[in-house]
Amino acid sequence: MKIRLILIACFFNISLLVSSQLPVDVYRKPLKEVLTDIERRYNIKFQYNEAIVKGLEVTYATWRYRIDTEETLSNILLPMDLVFEKTDENTYQITRFSYYQRTPEEGKRHLDKLLESYKSLQVWEARKAELRKCFLEQLNLSPMPRKTPLNPVVTAKRKYDGYTIENVGIETIPGFYLCGSLYRPVRGKGPFPAVLSPHGHFNSADLNENGRYRPDQQIRCAMLAKMGAVVFSYEMFGYGESLLQITPADHRTSFSSTMQTLNSIRVIDFLTSLPYVDPSRIGVTGESGGGTQTFLLTAIDDRVTVSVPVVMVSSYYQGGCACESGLPIHSCTDLMTNNVEIAAMASPRPLLVISDGQDWTRHTPEIEFPYLQKVYALYGKQENVKNVHLPDEGHDYGVSKRMPMYDFMARHLGLNLKAVQDKAGRIDESKVTIEKYDAQLVFGKEGKLPENALKGLDKIKGVLKTLQ
Repeated sequence: MKIRLILIACFFNISLLVSSQLPVDVYRKPLKEVLTDIERRYNIKFQYNEAIVKGLEVTYATWRYRIDTEETLSNILLPMDLVFEKTDENTYQITRFSYYQRTPEEGKRHLDKLLESYKSLQVWEARKAELRKCFLEQLNLSPMPRKTPLNPVVTAKRKYDGYTIENVGIETIPGFYLCGSLYRPVRGKGPFPAVLSPHGHFNSADLNENGRYRPDQQIRCAMLAKMGAVVFSYEMFGYGESLLQITPADHRTSFSSTMQTLNSIRVIDFLTSLPYVDPSRIGVTGESGGGTQTFLLTAIDDRVTVSVPVVMVSSYYQGGCACESGLPIHSCTDLMTNNVEIAAMASPRPLLVISDGQDWTRHTPEIEFPYLQKVYALYGKQENVKNVHLPDEGHDYGVSKRMPMYDFMARHLGLNLKAVQDKAGRIDESKVTIEKYDAQLVFGKEGKLPENALKGLDKIKGVLKTLQ
């Protein structure tokens, strides 16, 4: 009987515990239910993809409510890595948190705060030096790796209307080959200015439309060569022929930031080693991810004299690829930084920013360009920074973006614009020959690498480490 009473008591206590909810359980609600309640309470509407709220629950849900609507949304959404943006008077868009993206308003506030800190040209110059040092540290390029022989592998030359092309592979570190195409002018004796041409993230099943093999990439390189520049079009880490040594997934690692930056530095080493190149006239231009490479290289290497980043300079979007934002360069200093300040580090060297109306550069005329003008004003060199904004266009390096680039490069590198103009004075790209993918390969269709070629990310990292 006694045992029976004990069992009944235990059962009663267990039942009581089960039925007695803790506060965390009482106030726990599905996120979708909470959002519906917030819409009703605050007289607002949400827009979101159902998939991002599915299965999520809010602990202490109603205790997170505040009188202020946006404070309430911050309390509810931020712990779940969700963010909101007001799209009109009563509507909010909810999306997943992207570490590399803010709102345009935040971007402008950051630029304003940065400008406030530049009390003089001396302060700005000191900040540039501080940022450059931090960038190299965060990119794991401090100390800078010892520079080893480039050992160029060069294919047969093809001659076209006003320019020639050779495929070239250079050893940026022993055993790793950066491949590209070297465009040279047919006319003139030199020394010629040189232009680096990194490419953006344009992926296609058709290899003729991918990376540096794209027609628009070939056109701009050929046209610059016809105008009198030596141009090197080279590939991202994890694109093109680098896939003979690594995998596509390696491009999406933070190490790609390190290698792409080092590769660009070594491209300048290569170009300035050529006896027919003028080392005092070095330009760089690329779009999207190639735009990131353009302004980052310009910021850390003073040998660049003219910079044209295309559809990438934004105060609130830092690049969604690990090769752009995979290492914490944007966290440098207590004030932190963003892509616009990095682009401004070109000052007082000539800088042309090309933007469009359908991506994260759509606010450039109102937010980013005024900031750049004020930085250049510290030197009294406002004429050296320009913006061409194409509000009806999208994210590319199309013909209308190439035209102002040609003019800017011609003016600041001393190129001959007339060499590419028709009788009416219009720039004519029609005489450029578009090569097929196979014709642009350094190591051929079989992909026959030199015997010392490294295979795999770990081996490449190991060699790089021995150089520091």
